[in-house]
Formats: sequence, structure tokens, C-alpha cells
Amino acid sequence: MTVAKESLIALSEHLKSQEGGGYTFLTDETAVDYPKRPKRFEIIYQLYSFKLNHRLRLKVLAAEGERIPSVVRVWPTANWLEREVYDMFGIEYEGHPDLKRILLPDEWTGHPLRKDYDILKQDDAWVQANLHIKSGQ
Repeated sequence: MTVAKESLIALSEHLKSQEGGGYTFLTDETAVDYPKRPKRFEIIYQLYSFKLNHRLRLKVLAAEGERIPSVVRVWPTANWLEREVYDMFGIEYEGHPDLKRILLPDEWTGHPLRKDYDILKQDDAWVQANLHIKSGQ
């Protein structure tokens, strides 16, 4: 189900409630990058209802630089998952309690899972400064 970012929190709260299906478990949150689209990112939420034994996928579309509401207050698991999406894709979450990199060093330049990130270049400056070697790429 694709939802507008303005409806994300209200819909999430409803889906988590018993009336909405009891989707109490956010199993995963990730993103996909389509750089040629005006809204290049799809933020994907995988939900699970123990009550119904059902899975549900929510998608929110976002343009470059567009902030997405954080669902941490609905599903606390989103804390680390949103940090991973921020780290790998550069998508920022409005209202996140501690949005910072989780996998890469704070000083790292770029977001490796974006399609326009040149994996052959890496972050040469960080590699040189911290590992004291030339990048092998």
C-alpha cells in the first residue's frame, strides 16, 4: 500500500490498533532509490500482525531532501532502522530522537546505497585519514 507521508503516522497508529489489524511488529524498514523519478526514494515498511498472522507492506515516496515523519513513537524498532536508512540513503526523518549514522563513521561522505554513489571511489579522504592507506579501488 502506497501512502502519502502526511498520512503515515495516523495510518500507522490505526494499523497498530486492534481495529486496524494489530500490526504491532515493524519487521523491517528500508528504501529503494530510483534516481530518475521526481520522487526518487521509496521508503518501505514491513509490518506483521501476530493477531492475524498477516504481513503488510507500506510505501512512502520521497523526493531528494524531503523529510519523512519518523514512526519511532509508533514502533520503537524504527529507531535503528531509520538510522540505517539515513546512513545508507541519506533520507532524513522528522521527529527521530537520535538521527545519526549507525553503520558508517560519522565523518563518512556520501550514502552508499544510492544509485549515483560511485562505489569505486568510496570515501578516499576518510580511508586515507583513518586507515592510513590508499583506497584499493
